[in-house]
Amino acid sequence: MPFPLRFGANYVPAEGWFYSWLDFSADAARRDLADLGGIGLDHIRIFPVWPWIQPNRALIRQRGVDDVLALIDIAAEFGLDVCVDLLQGHLSSFDFLPSWVLTWHRRSLFTDRDVRDGLAAYVDRLAREVATRDNVFAVTLGNEVDNLFPANGTTPDASSAWAAELVEVARAAAPRLLVLHSLYDAAWYDPGHPFHPADTVGLGDLTTVHSWVFNGVSALDGPLGPATVSHADYLVELAAATSADPARPVWLQEVGAPAPDVPAADAPAFVRGMLDLVTANPALYGVTWWCSHDLDRSLADFPEREYDLGLFTVDHRIKPATRELAAVIAEHRRTGGARQGDGLGRRPALVCEADLAAEPGRRGEVAPGSPFHAEWVRLRRSGPVAIVTKARSADTAHLEARGIDTVLTQA
Repeated sequence: MPFPLRFGANYVPAEGWFYSWLDFSADAARRDLADLGGIGLDHIRIFPVWPWIQPNRALIRQRGVDDVLALIDIAAEFGLDVCVDLLQGHLSSFDFLPSWVLTWHRRSLFTDRDVRDGLAAYVDRLAREVATRDNVFAVTLGNEVDNLFPANGTTPDASSAWAAELVEVARAAAPRLLVLHSLYDAAWYDPGHPFHPADTVGLGDLTTVHSWVFNGVSALDGPLGPATVSHADYLVELAAATSADPARPVWLQEVGAPAPDVPAADAPAFVRGMLDLVTANPALYGVTWWCSHDLDRSLADFPEREYDLGLFTVDHRIKPATRELAAVIAEHRRTGGARQGDGLGRRPALVCEADLAAEPGRRGEVAPGSPFHAEWVRLRRSGPVAIVTKARSADTAHLEARGIDTVLTQA
């Protein structure tokens, strides 16, 4: 039986972006979170900046930890649960790394034993602290940690060992919380990328995907074309197909309507179309919008698309796309969020010849614009379509568990 969907936002402070951690203001955070509670969200994902909490490998600042706990407590005032991202890491095109992995200390956080030990201490401490708050439900190792490559050298084996080690540290520190491993979509589409799909579906308690149509999808058919609008559902399906566990949930942990790929005039229709498709997916755990608030244009050197991704402007005005999101949330809450497999019948599945968990070198075969992707998009226009690997296409128990009644091969 599919579970109730969660809806949330990745919290980006309206005042000062993430630099606001340097001078945390409870009043400013309270105003931001009032915006989010007011549109029906049930959770936020927050991003403490790693080097400002652990500026030295042997020093974790209690003041920095206390600010994180204060934000979590403010979220509770507005009925918001919290997922804490532990390692930032990478945010909006900038990397935030402490001095003890830079300059003449330069060493890879993925392969250097001293750095990994320092990270383990940080993950242990922060996970233990945030787990004292009842409204915290999850921790993620970091925000798209694979973006820290190639500046930090690694190999597939090292990347996997790094994540597996820290997942276990977090689980031991906070056993009641979900522990997650989060990567951007090069892990799914780039054949040479040293972070593999097997880790996204095999490490942590559920799978996360981040859907951004500026990865080439929007160039295929424009802001409201079927490839663009269905990309989130496609990533959820790839993740579900790659997992050995047919019941493993997939969290759409980041999705947004980035300009110019999705112009402001088309954003409400994009929100509605994208959510109508992906929320029918029985594997979906929840949707978390990137991001809560716009980026103040007085701050320099960000990519242009980063400035206007918020649900609210920096002066707290709601956007048309946000009203559409709020309407979708209200509809799901009112109807109970019926989805495929919830009395809506079964669905066909398209067979993927590549097993991405076992054959990461074949990731290009499922990338946007590939023949497989094009065929799935064509089929998806007629209704929900699963993806199943060739190896599991005759596994009746697996197909039944995923609500698949017909197996289709690529035309």
